[in-house]
Amino acid sequence: MAATTSERVRIHRENLRAAGLRPIQIWVPDVRQPGFADECARQSRMVHQSIDESDLLDFIEQATDLGHSQ
Repeated sequence: MAATTSERVRIHRENLRAAGLRPIQIWVPDVRQPGFADECARQSRMVHQSIDESDLLDFIEQATDLGHSQ
């Protein structure tokens, strides 16, 4: 007898947990919403007008440094 979908999902999740993983749920902006692109552009303009580009790039580099050597 074949396993049901729910049984396969349960086994898959058990295997992931056994591998040291855990499930999480996150909420992200819906990029399909009307006005999303306009809001992105607005925020980009605000950053462009308020922060020196080199300072911003330095910040991004520091924020994304995960300790990996290059």
